[in-house]
Amino acid sequence: MPALRGLDYGKPRAKYPDFVELPSGLQYKDIKVGSGEKPSTGDRVVIDWEGYTIGYYGRPFQLKNSVKGGAFAADTDFLRFTLGDGTVIPALNEALATMKEGGVRQIIVPNEIGYPESDRGHTRVGPKPSTFSGNRALDFVLQNKGIIDKTLLFNVELKRVDKPGQRGFKRGA
Repeated sequence: MPALRGLDYGKPRAKYPDFVELPSGLQYKDIKVGSGEKPSTGDRVVIDWEGYTIGYYGRPFQLKNSVKGGAFAADTDFLRFTLGDGTVIPALNEALATMKEGGVRQIIVPNEIGYPESDRGHTRVGPKPSTFSGNRALDFVLQNKGIIDKTLLFNVELKRVDKPGQRGFKRGA
């Protein structure tokens, strides 16, 4: 709907009183404050995550410790990436930059710092749901041209921070 492009569809952005809001629009709430290493840009981070289409009935597109995204096989691997390398949504980089190892954080991701429209299959920018049904749920919301709120909720646990030279990690590798 060209007339609605760039508009918020008349809906004010939801603000959650128990969440911290950053200038980017990202909102977060620490469920558990970590006590370990804090990552810096260029460090490898290892996370576990869940994702929900909070603006569209809270439907999960990635779950942990259960059948993921409604499919039959569960992927128990953690997500690993270099902080700031552009391989994950900007909101995730921003949220992790102020966490410490062992921390668990809920983040509310507005569309502007979420998945880019130019990467419809989530092949360049993640995190990517581990199942077909998870991808389908996320794609339905992100690609819908109608009036669907594209706000997402992530639960993120920062498992580990690898500095260059640790655990075989080389900056830029």
